[in-house]
Amino acid sequence: MKIPVLLDRKKTKAVSSGGQVRVLDGVPMLAACVAIAAALYIFGLTGVLSSNIQRYLLKIFLYCTLSSMWNLMSGYTGMTSLGQQTYIGLAGYSLTVMTATYAMSYWVGFLVGAVISTIVSLILAIILFRMRGMYFAVATWVVAEALRTFFTSWKFVKKGAGMTVAARPYPSTSTIYIIALTLCIIALAVVYFLLKSRVGLGLTAMRDDPDAASSVGVDIFKSKLLVYVVSAIFTALAGGIFYLNKGSIYPAGGFGISWTVSMVFIVIIGGIGTMGGPVLGSILYVIFEEQLAKLPGGWTNIVLGLIAILVILFLPDGILGTLQKKLRFEILSQKRFSGE
Repeated sequence: MKIPVLLDRKKTKAVSSGGQVRVLDGVPMLAACVAIAAALYIFGLTGVLSSNIQRYLLKIFLYCTLSSMWNLMSGYTGMTSLGQQTYIGLAGYSLTVMTATYAMSYWVGFLVGAVISTIVSLILAIILFRMRGMYFAVATWVVAEALRTFFTSWKFVKKGAGMTVAARPYPSTSTIYIIALTLCIIALAVVYFLLKSRVGLGLTAMRDDPDAASSVGVDIFKSKLLVYVVSAIFTALAGGIFYLNKGSIYPAGGFGISWTVSMVFIVIIGGIGTMGGPVLGSILYVIFEEQLAKLPGGWTNIVLGLIAILVILFLPDGILGTLQKKLRFEILSQKRFSGE
């Protein structure tokens, strides 16, 4: 089957069956991405979009940022974290404290949240990188739960009662939309260029067999540290923007595991270890979430869980991953710019 448009014909990859995997990459694909981004900016700046559509897209941008970072960690590096909510909670409270307690700009709140998350991720890396697999995953969740418990009893942040963001002036939905879109574009670009770099080539080798990767010169610790810290920073920034849009935060929400569950769901249905998987998964997740919110009680989570199970059973590579295998194409290949 022919794959039309956006195909750099010089880039194909042989597969074991003797066929070719067509790679949708290079200047045409990047130009299409730039055009889409430009259109989204124009729509946001000109007021063409209704507030409801902006709200939908804003959520997609934030979930895309979060899931792209989780996918970078787990899908490409093999570090499965269940504690990314650590950085969302820290960023949300940094924003709230800076604006409500110290009457500072929300930009300062974003910066403080990113700096604190960087420091925390560096400290945790020293401890958690001694673990692998499920032990690492559970340890990241334990850290998030410990922080949730601590913030619930910390008087400075009003314990479990929560705090309200007090940015002055408070940005409009359109402004937050532009900020979220910009972060999403930067996050996707960082993942793309990182995977294209020499470090990126070592990530999948490290994921599949760390010992073998180390034996051929891959610096396991530095590679994992880079990915973990980058993921923490972008996760924190996305969390700060989310709570700026929401307007308030409390420990159970900021440090709740539902954040990471959402990221896992998005990557599973989109396609783990693919560049476009988090994008597709985020779009579908927001649609599901908005439509299923009309259901009573806890039916939303039940239905989302059933969807995830069905995808795992019948589309184990996710929707995009399965399409790429069936139609023998790949979006934004991990091959380096050197022309390999």
